[in-house]
Amino acid sequence: MAEADRDDLISIIEEDDKTTEIPTNLPLLPVRDVVIFSDMLLPLFVGREKSVRSVEDAVNGNGFVFLATQKDPTVENPSQDDIYRTGTVGRVLRMLKLPDGRVKVLVQGLTKGNIAKFVRKRSPYRVQIDLLPEEPVEKVTLEVEALMRNVREQSEKILALRGEINPDIISILQNVDDPGKLADLVASNLRLKIEDAQSLLEILEPVARLKRINDLLSRELELSAMQAKIQSEVKDEISKSQRDYYLREQVRAIYRELGEHDERSTEIDEYQRKIKKARMSTDANEEALKQLKRLEQMHPDSAESNVIRSYLDWLVEMPWSKWSADVIDIRKARQILDREHYGLASIKDRILEYLSVRKLNPRMKGPILCFVGPPGVGKTSLGQAIARAVKRKFVRISLGGIRDEAEIRGHRRTYIGALPGRILQGLKQCGTSNPVFMMDEIDKLGADFRGDPSSALLEALDPEQNFAFSDHYLNLPFDLSRVMFILTANLTDTIPSALLDRMEVISLSGYTEEEKVEIARRHLIPRQIRESGLKAKQIAISEKALRQIIAEYTSEAGVRNLDREIGNICRKIARRIAEGQLQPAGITQQSLAKYLGPAKFIPEMDQEVSQMGLATGLAWTQAGGEVLYVEASLIKGKGDLIITGQLGEVMQESARAAVTFARGYIKQTRIKQSGLDTQDVHIHVPAGAIPKDGPSAGIAMATALVSILSGNAVRNDVAMTGEVTLRGRVLPIGGLKEKALGAVRAGIKAVIIPRKNVKDLVEIPQNLKRRLKFIPVKTMEEVLENALEPPKKERPRTRGKSVRR
Repeated sequence: MAEADRDDLISIIEEDDKTTEIPTNLPLLPVRDVVIFSDMLLPLFVGREKSVRSVEDAVNGNGFVFLATQKDPTVENPSQDDIYRTGTVGRVLRMLKLPDGRVKVLVQGLTKGNIAKFVRKRSPYRVQIDLLPEEPVEKVTLEVEALMRNVREQSEKILALRGEINPDIISILQNVDDPGKLADLVASNLRLKIEDAQSLLEILEPVARLKRINDLLSRELELSAMQAKIQSEVKDEISKSQRDYYLREQVRAIYRELGEHDERSTEIDEYQRKIKKARMSTDANEEALKQLKRLEQMHPDSAESNVIRSYLDWLVEMPWSKWSADVIDIRKARQILDREHYGLASIKDRILEYLSVRKLNPRMKGPILCFVGPPGVGKTSLGQAIARAVKRKFVRISLGGIRDEAEIRGHRRTYIGALPGRILQGLKQCGTSNPVFMMDEIDKLGADFRGDPSSALLEALDPEQNFAFSDHYLNLPFDLSRVMFILTANLTDTIPSALLDRMEVISLSGYTEEEKVEIARRHLIPRQIRESGLKAKQIAISEKALRQIIAEYTSEAGVRNLDREIGNICRKIARRIAEGQLQPAGITQQSLAKYLGPAKFIPEMDQEVSQMGLATGLAWTQAGGEVLYVEASLIKGKGDLIITGQLGEVMQESARAAVTFARGYIKQTRIKQSGLDTQDVHIHVPAGAIPKDGPSAGIAMATALVSILSGNAVRNDVAMTGEVTLRGRVLPIGGLKEKALGAVRAGIKAVIIPRKNVKDLVEIPQNLKRRLKFIPVKTMEEVLENALEPPKKERPRTRGKSVRR
C-alpha cells in the first residue's frame, strides 16, 4: 500500500535532464489516492507486503521505481487491469521502517513512462517501460505567455481562498518559465480527482497540458469561491449566535448585579409561579416543568418557543383545582327555578333530586341530562336557570353542523394554529372545573372524512370515563366528572344510540294556552318592555288580547313566535312615543289587528262541517303536535290503491292495512256498496308538498275509508291517533301530550286514543284534560262508533273552506 501524505506535499523543479540514466526494467509500485507528476517530491506510506518488497527491490538496486496509480483505490490486491498504464519513474531518496511494519519512503518523480509489458506477472510486479520524454517548446508565444500568467494568477487566488498562500509559493510560481513544468507544478498541488489528474498526466504536449490545467483551475476557482462563501456565512451565523449568547449572559449578569431580572428570566420565573399556583395533576405538573426547561434552553425568537409558550399558557390557565363551592339550599333552588320558568314540573323535580343527592353525597358524578323538545320551549334558558339555582358557572356551546372530531378533542400541537377542543376551551373560559355545561343541538352533529364528533363525545359524556378525558392538544388527562352536562335536541332519532344511551332524556312537550299566558305575563312582556325602552305604565295588554295573540297569531309548541309578536307590539308603541304621543297604550282584542295585522291562524277547525271520507288525525313533528287531515275517495277503476301526499313507507303500509281492514269490515257489516273490485281507492293527506311519515295515522285512514264506503260522515270535532292491524286492533303510539296540545290549538273537542296509552294521561295537565275529552279504544269498531255520525237523510256534500293562512 502506498499513500501520499498530502499535507507534506512539495514540488521541486530539477533542471538537469536525467532521462538518459533511467533503466527501462523497473519494479512497479502501485499507489492510490494520488497521481505523481515529474519533479514532484513527496513521502509515501507503504503497507502492503508486496509493495514493501517492490520498494526493497528498488533500494537494493539502483533506487529507481515505476509509480503507477490504481484505478480503484479500494482494491487491496490490484491486478494488471486495475493499474493505469501511464505513470512516472521515481527515485527512492530515503526509506524508514515503522514499528507497525509499514515503510515510509521519500520519492521524487523524474519523468513519465508507459508500461510496455509486465516482466513479472505476479505481484510484486516488475515491468518493462517506454520512457515518454517531454516535447520541447521551441518558442514561448504571446498566447502561451498569457496562458501561463492566467494559470499563475488563478493558482494564487485558489491558494488565497484556502488560506495556504505564502511568499515561497508565489516565488516558485513566478520563476517557472517552462509551460509543461508549470502545468505539472500546479497539477500536483491542485487536489484534482484521480481521473482528471491521470488524464492530465497522459498529455505529453506542454501547451495542451497547460490549457487543460487552466480549464481545471477555472472550475476549481469557482468551487473554492463558493466554498469560501458558505464557510463565511456559516461562520458569521455562528459568530452572531455566539455574540448574542454572550451579550444575553452579560445582560443577565448585569441585572443580577443590580438586583433586577431581565425579560427572559422574568418570563421563566413567571411561568414557574403560575405552574405552582395552578395546582395541576402530577402528570400535568411534570409535563409543564419539562416544557418550561425546554423553553429556557431555546432561542426566544424560534418558532418552537412560541408553540411551547402557547402550550404552557393553556396548561396554567386550565382550572385543574378550581371549582365553584356548592351552596345547596333545596328550598331556595326551588324558588329560583319557579321564578325563572313557569311549569315544567317534572324537569324541576329531577333537578331538585340531583341537588338533594349532591347534598348528601358530595362525591357523586355529574349527570348527563338531555332536554328533548320542539324549538322555543325554553331548553337553553332552563339550563341557565339550573346554573343559577346551583350557583355554578354556565357554559354553552352549539354543536349544530360540527363535522370535525378535532372540534371536540382538539388538534395535535404539531399543526399550525392548534387549539384544544370546545370542551376544554369552555372550561378555561369559565375558570372552574364544575360548571353547568350546555351542549345545544346534539341531534345536528355531522360526520365526514375528518372524523365523527359524536364518537369523540362518548368519552366526555360517559361518567365512567370522563374523569380522565384526554384532549389531543394537552395530551394529558383532565377530570370532567364534576361537570354537569346538559344537552338539548329537537328529536332523538338522529342521535347515535351509543351516545343516547349515556344520557338521561327529559322531554319538553310544549305549553298549553294557560301556561303561555302565564309565561308571557311573567317573562316575555316585561323583557320586551325593557328591551324596547318602555316603562310598564306605558303599555297594557289585556288577557283576552294575549289569548288572541296565542290563538290567532302563533301556532307553536313553544313561545318563540309569541315573544316576537309581543316585541312587534312594543316596538310600534315605542315609535309612537318617540314621535310625541305620550299617552299609555292599551292593547285589547279590538285594537290587536292595528298592531299585528290580520290573524295568521284561525283556531276553529279546518272542517266547518262533518263530511264523508274526511278524518282528522294527529301527528308529532319537531315543532310539536299538529292535526293531520286524511281524505279518502272512490273512483271507477280496477280495485287499485292510489296514495298521494308524499307519504313515507310506514304511512303507506298503514294505508294498505286500512284498505284490507275496510274490505273485511264491509263484508262483516253487509254495507251496501257497489264493490271495491270495480273501484279504485284514493287516499290523500294534505299538504302534498310536505313529506309525512309515522305509525299513528292508521285508524284515521281506516275511518275515512269506512266513512266513504258506508256513507256516514266523520265527526269534525273528533281527532284520532293510533295504528291499525288487519284484524282491526288499535295499537299504542307515542307523543300523546304533544298531539293533545296540537288538538287543542286546532279547536278539537275529543281525541280517540289507544287504550294502552291511558297510562300516559298522567302527563297531561289538568287544564288540558278539561278542554279535551279522551276516548280510549281497543278495536276499530269502537273507533267507528265514536267517530262516525249516524246516517242522515241529507248530508252536506260541500267541504268547508280552509281558513288557515
